[in-house]
Amino acid sequence: MNRTPLIAGNWKMFKTGDEAVATAERLAELSRDVENTEIMIAPTFLSLPLVADAVKGTKIKTGAQNLFYENQGAYTGEVSGEMIKAAGAQYVIIGHSERRQYFMETDDSVNKKIKAAIEADLIPVLCIGETKTQRDEEKAFFILDKQLKDGLKGFHSDELKNLIIAYEPVWAIGTGLTATPDQVNEIHQFIRSVIRTIFEASFSDAVRILYGGSVKPDNVSGLMKLKDVDGALVGGASLDADTFIKIVKFN
Repeated sequence: MNRTPLIAGNWKMFKTGDEAVATAERLAELSRDVENTEIMIAPTFLSLPLVADAVKGTKIKTGAQNLFYENQGAYTGEVSGEMIKAAGAQYVIIGHSERRQYFMETDDSVNKKIKAAIEADLIPVLCIGETKTQRDEEKAFFILDKQLKDGLKGFHSDELKNLIIAYEPVWAIGTGLTATPDQVNEIHQFIRSVIRTIFEASFSDAVRILYGGSVKPDNVSGLMKLKDVDGALVGGASLDADTFIKIVKFN
């Protein structure tokens, strides 16, 4: 199965509008010769329309870092899928570990957000991952199985044809720690096997699974050689265009 790699940058709560545009324009310039790899960057909500406009017509696509599951209403501080789409985004990150940790997101709310993303014609990037405690207690597979099955409950594979899954071991985010290739390979194979139990084999074979956990220029090549790794969700290393492009050009 030929799955086009996706290298995605999550800018989290960094960069003002001007800073985000400057970085995006630099990245667009550096990525002109990139072939057969998709590139996505997810700035803050405030910077999203500015960045989307700056990279229009280039190799760069944009995404949001979150969305709310209602389309409109009295939900102060929230942003809907329709608004994100109108701002120029093609993707939306859902269920990131920081959203789960700091904002009490649950598998149930993640499920609702995936539905909202699909209704807004956005590509959902579903994040799953275990904490260090859960891994140490040998609960990683149980946690990932639950996050996948609860997050994707009630959907038909036709609705999820563009779904992307990002495995982010929480213990390796922003810590400098990276799962070993054997650990990543084992988990990604497990994720694909769980997807196969929920949907048909052809869907499981086609879905892209990204790795996210302190991905850097010096480790991305080894990760991308793994059969079931189809790209990366990059945090800190995506904030500098010259560093990020080295990850994008992993070959």
